[in-house]
Amino acid sequence: MTETADVVIIGGGCMGASVAWHLTRCGVANVVLVEREPTLGAGSTGRNAGGVRHQFSHEANVRLSRESIHVIEHFAEQVGAEIEFWQDGYLFLLSASESVEAFSRHTEMQRSLGVEVEWLTAGEAAERVPGLRSDGVLAATFCARDGIADPSGVTHGFAGAARAAGAQIRRRTEVTGIEVEAGRVVAVETSAGRIATRTVVNAAGPWAGRVGALAGVDVPVEPLRRHMFIASAPDGGWAGSAPDSRIMVIDFETSFYFHREGAGLLFGMGDPEERPGFDTTVQWHLLERIAPVALKRLPVLDDVAIAHASAGLYEMTPDAMPVIGPVPAVEGFYVIAGFSGHGFQHSPAAGRILADLIAGRDPQFNLEPFKLERFADGVEGGERNVV
Repeated sequence: MTETADVVIIGGGCMGASVAWHLTRCGVANVVLVEREPTLGAGSTGRNAGGVRHQFSHEANVRLSRESIHVIEHFAEQVGAEIEFWQDGYLFLLSASESVEAFSRHTEMQRSLGVEVEWLTAGEAAERVPGLRSDGVLAATFCARDGIADPSGVTHGFAGAARAAGAQIRRRTEVTGIEVEAGRVVAVETSAGRIATRTVVNAAGPWAGRVGALAGVDVPVEPLRRHMFIASAPDGGWAGSAPDSRIMVIDFETSFYFHREGAGLLFGMGDPEERPGFDTTVQWHLLERIAPVALKRLPVLDDVAIAHASAGLYEMTPDAMPVIGPVPAVEGFYVIAGFSGHGFQHSPAAGRILADLIAGRDPQFNLEPFKLERFADGVEGGERNVV
């Protein structure tokens, strides 16, 4: 027997859950969200550091951050669920003159949008973070309203509110096909049966390319493995040798980052030799590459044990900018994916924007940087501050 839905959302991470809730806010009650895993947020959402920041190089991303962080700050009031959010700031360390020049421009743009970003000397940066060594740092930027939020809490908060408003959430349900007739979506085939619908949302994160292919659409999103490690506190505790807050510190030239995570210290760094793929096996040899950078910036890491390690997938596009909006070639097919490492933090605003588009509302947001069509003629610009 074929079910019917106004909208089918593919993907139960933070983005799909946000779209579902915002659709119910627009009066679209017959929403079905399908997730192939047993739990929501089991993919990229559940394997990220939880960072939220205003400090992006592209104005569109800063605008997404402004709206999203406002929602996260008032999540209980707006969504009805309590979440954890530590607004201890983001500190970017800049060690190359080119980065100093670029961040100077970015900071000016961020301030023009009402974001309070401080410009610090190396010494001032070191004063903010116990244990930090700022050797070779030329300058730093700091935004106090940036911070660390709880991806699971946000995802389940959106999902719970959507369900309470009438949306259905189907776990352990895999999408196996998308039916397109005469250039428009007519149904979604799943492992649990067929759902007739005229609107489908591809919120599949790193798998967005594969889901797009089911509808005959090229969505240029590639999965890229990124690692996180959590170090246990040394005997006697950190004792001033590591941050006593959850401030996020990023060594921009190397992409090495760290912040406190409970009693431990979470850290990671991009691997320039990583190639696209869906493998999330932890590559322990990466620690050998991280160690020289880590010890240069936070010497206490020389004497700690690794308590936990995990690898998740970034959903990368050629310009590190997301795709948000309709697919011109297939009526009723929408994409919200490709956030290139900043999807969780932008899910509140991006979900609202896409829900408005589906409901026929003006999202009051310039969507030109996010259009799928931009890839046809080759991309220019894009986001530079990918961590």
